[in-house]
Amino acid sequence: MTLICIVRHGETDWNAQGKLQGKTDISLNQNGIVQANECKNTLSSNDWDLIITSPLKRAKETAEIINTEMKAPLIEMEDFIERSFGDAEGMTESERTTAFPDKNYSNQEDRISFSKRVIKGIEKINELYQGKKIILVAHGAVINAILTHFSNGEIGSGKTRLLNACMSNIVFIEEQWKIQDYNQIDHLSQFNKEGI
Repeated sequence: MTLICIVRHGETDWNAQGKLQGKTDISLNQNGIVQANECKNTLSSNDWDLIITSPLKRAKETAEIINTEMKAPLIEMEDFIERSFGDAEGMTESERTTAFPDKNYSNQEDRISFSKRVIKGIEKINELYQGKKIILVAHGAVINAILTHFSNGEIGSGKTRLLNACMSNIVFIEEQWKIQDYNQIDHLSQFNKEGI
């Protein structure tokens, strides 16, 4: 059985401002660092074989914080870079609604190609690390593409709003990937305090 715990990166200033990031390379903010540490505290109680991360700063920084004590092999995979949202990157939701009322952002990465890239990455993980326990640090659209694919569209893209530093678990069992859970936030103090 291959297990992947998929962690969305911690918060950035653009997340806090509601700006679309895509492939724009933004670092974690202070809250994002706290969130990554809370992921580390939760995940360090298990034995993980390796950590895979998107090369973008916000994911890589989250992965490095998670790995400070477990010292697992850390591997960057281009397959899990966030979707490019083209000319809409850097815009807030209201700016995007004004500029692109049909949500068809010019110069964005095609959804089908993007989804194929991400799922190919998951297949690659299973080929290279079958039977291992893996942490994958990635991005909202990447994780939603995975959830959409393996739930046959029941959850994921357009249906699930993933929070920063949430965790989702998928397992490869009986020759197929199954979603164990998704968008888990119990480890994040900002939600525990507020009773959400």
